[in-house]
Amino acid sequence: MSEQKNINWTNARTLVALAILVGTELVGASWAAGWALGGLFQLGPAYARGFEILFIVIGFIGLYYFMRTAIAHEPIRR
Repeated sequence: MSEQKNINWTNARTLVALAILVGTELVGASWAAGWALGGLFQLGPAYARGFEILFIVIGFIGLYYFMRTAIAHEPIRR
C-alpha cells in the first residue's frame, strides 16, 4: 500500500501565482499577435479571428509546457 504524500502549500501557492501571471502575459501577447497579423495582412474578420484563435492555442500550449517544467522544478508533493 503506497503512502499518500502531503501537499507543500508554499510551492502550490507559488505555482498558482506563476500560472496566473505567466498565463496572462503569454496568452494575452499571443492574442495580440494574432490580432496584429490579421490587421497587418488586411484579412477579413473571419480570417483575423482564425489567426487570433490559432495564436491563443499556441499561447496555451506554451503555458502548458512552461507549467510542466515549473512543477518539475518546484514539486507540489513532499
